[in-house]
Amino acid sequence: MAEMGKYCKAYLAKQFREYPGWTENAANVRKEKKEVDGKEVEVDRQLTDDSILYLQENYIVTDGIFKDQNIIFDNVTDEWQQYCHEQLAFEIPVYEPIEIKHAEPAETTTTSNS
Repeated sequence: MAEMGKYCKAYLAKQFREYPGWTENAANVRKEKKEVDGKEVEVDRQLTDDSILYLQENYIVTDGIFKDQNIIFDNVTDEWQQYCHEQLAFEIPVYEPIEIKHAEPAETTTTSNS
């Protein structure tokens, strides 16, 4: 079953391709449905500079939102992580826990008939 990570961010393929150590595993692209001779068939998607790819929380790049499917780039090095932070402004958000305060019970006033 596909595993969805806690965070990923979408970028254009051309942004990843600017990294000097970039390589693409084109065999792992998503399949697209296309009509050929009146029949619907699945074909490999062609990656262009304008294709959307996803940088996962573990710095692997995928062709989809699942972090363990359609892996396009997985050569995670210190240089790659630095590129992601400095050139792509990739930061994993830190979500602080939210404290939900409960409403105080309303005070009731009683009047006495003296």
